[in-house]
Amino acid sequence: MVLLSFDIEEFDMPLEYKGEIPFEKQISISQTGLERILDILKKHSAKATFFSTVVFAENSKHLIERLLSEGHELASHTWFHSEFEDKHLKESREKLEELFSTRVTGLRMPRMMPVDDKEVERAGYSYNSSINPTFLPGRYNNLKVSRTYFKEGNVTQVPASVSPNFRIPLFWLSFHNFPLSFYKKLASDTLKKDNYLNIYFHPWEFAEIKDEAFKLPGFTVRNSGKDMVERFDSFVGWLKQNGHTFGTFQEFQKQIQR
Repeated sequence: MVLLSFDIEEFDMPLEYKGEIPFEKQISISQTGLERILDILKKHSAKATFFSTVVFAENSKHLIERLLSEGHELASHTWFHSEFEDKHLKESREKLEELFSTRVTGLRMPRMMPVDDKEVERAGYSYNSSINPTFLPGRYNNLKVSRTYFKEGNVTQVPASVSPNFRIPLFWLSFHNFPLSFYKKLASDTLKKDNYLNIYFHPWEFAEIKDEAFKLPGFTVRNSGKDMVERFDSFVGWLKQNGHTFGTFQEFQKQIQR
């Protein structure tokens, strides 16, 4: 099973790099990207999971309603993208459920931040996908964490996929910067070894973000916008042609619990 997921959030990344972007544009850029993602998934009849902040969801109700109506899963990306307190775990889950009358069982922390496992369980989640089990200087040092899913109390931990050898991360930056043929090789190796693939992206990657005012490094904007639309469309088509199925995290959790 291929677990496609998207962290749908206010596009505040330029602020990390001392760039400028008003809140309205943070939302509109992510909305544009989300529409393009949903069109690609619909074209290929592929299901996915969308981890949303409450801020983005409240400002994009029509798109959240669309993704739910098209069979995708809504999960929590907490309340804000750049501000967090433990209370946001439970509050964000309950708010998303209230807004969209859907069951929210999954969590992914913004920027894959560490989070207290007991707080996650107390907040009512059954799975958490907030670990990148690799080493990236200044960001992650999780080489001792399991590459594949495991249980922590009553919560299923579903780390992002890394290659079987050397733990090369298959996250969004790899997809943008590796040759697509090499990325496909890593994805294929991981599927053969683990029997599933968990890869994540963001809606703003599919929008036009090459703006000098944002001050984003080249490696974050390479193959973005329309190039990303074409690249991702091709990749999903390749997965489908090779007989892989797409599922939500909720479906995956049911499968591994059988």
